[in-house]
Amino acid sequence: MSAVRTTRTVLAAVLVAGITATALAAPALAAAPAPAPAKQDHAATQQALLEAVDAGVPGAVAQARDGHGTWTGTAGDRKGNDRYRVGSITKTFTATVLLQLQAEGRIDLDDPVGKWLPGVVSGNGHDGGRITVRQLLNHTSGVYSYTGDPAFQEKVFGPGFLEHRYDTWTPEQLVAVAMNHKPDFAPGTSWNYSNTNFVLAGMVIEKVTGRPYGKAVENRIIKPLKLRATTVPGTRSAMPEPSSPAYSKLSRDVNAPVHDVSALNPSIAGAAGEIISDSRDLQTFYRALLKGRLLTKDGLKEMTTTVRISPDFPNVGYGLGLMKEKLSCGQEVWGHGGGIHGSSSLAQVTRDGEHSLAGNFNADWAGDTQKVVEAEFCGTGAAPQK
Repeated sequence: MSAVRTTRTVLAAVLVAGITATALAAPALAAAPAPAPAKQDHAATQQALLEAVDAGVPGAVAQARDGHGTWTGTAGDRKGNDRYRVGSITKTFTATVLLQLQAEGRIDLDDPVGKWLPGVVSGNGHDGGRITVRQLLNHTSGVYSYTGDPAFQEKVFGPGFLEHRYDTWTPEQLVAVAMNHKPDFAPGTSWNYSNTNFVLAGMVIEKVTGRPYGKAVENRIIKPLKLRATTVPGTRSAMPEPSSPAYSKLSRDVNAPVHDVSALNPSIAGAAGEIISDSRDLQTFYRALLKGRLLTKDGLKEMTTTVRISPDFPNVGYGLGLMKEKLSCGQEVWGHGGGIHGSSSLAQVTRDGEHSLAGNFNADWAGDTQKVVEAEFCGTGAAPQK
């Protein structure tokens, strides 16, 4: 959960508040599409991994699947089958469960949040009676993101992490941090990336099913798809093997020392960003999702109905826990990105589910995952960033 670099993502204004890196982040975004050479093989993708290591990332891994088979690339201190913390990629899993519950008639995404969580979203202008579950999933709720709270950042993202890395945070505690602030805007009037939205979404799942949201993810997604490297860790701090260390500077100071931040209590992220997976499983998940194996036809249509996140980025839209982006070569990809301490992850797939990519950098202060995405789908480096 570090913060997104302001020069590399349109989401920076939301997620950055005093820290560098990539906290529960969405993908870095390219500027408007421009012509690019057609991709011939995975050489450009491998080069993008090497460039990330040259830029200071200790290790990078990526895997792609297309009509020619599976390709895996690594650079630096990584193994091709490494597991890693996927950060906000968790949001797509959470949204998928809620869409499944809607298809079963157990919830309506247009229900007010207050129906399921009475009194939880209140204070300083927040009103759960005026916010729908759908608005949580597409970030139009206006609910303040708890990861933007300065005191929380100092304790969780900054030097305080070393003392508090094993602390347990309940969803109620995370939401309470957000409720100490005013909303970003009135519900449905704008867009702003808020990790509180998906903590609340996880709480709604628990209310509907009577069990923690992670159990729903396991039973509805992980087990049916046989995602053997994917776990919802809860409060478990250790990383499963195989994995490589995750590193962070826990500071904006480029000269700050590097810390091994592999072990942490992921309850700081919960349904907004706690999942652990690998590149193979992430591709299996997104390919199955876009091919309609996890949702009804209507459910997938709802998930892929996007709202504009900014007039400055007309090539990007946000659906229900899922992002759409048109790359520099005109190729449209769907997926999500994510960051948590010492970990920057990406997962993208074409709309037909036939060409996919997933990968990770094991650092949160250097490298640009967008270059890997552009390299794989366009055979080139990323377009200039806004």
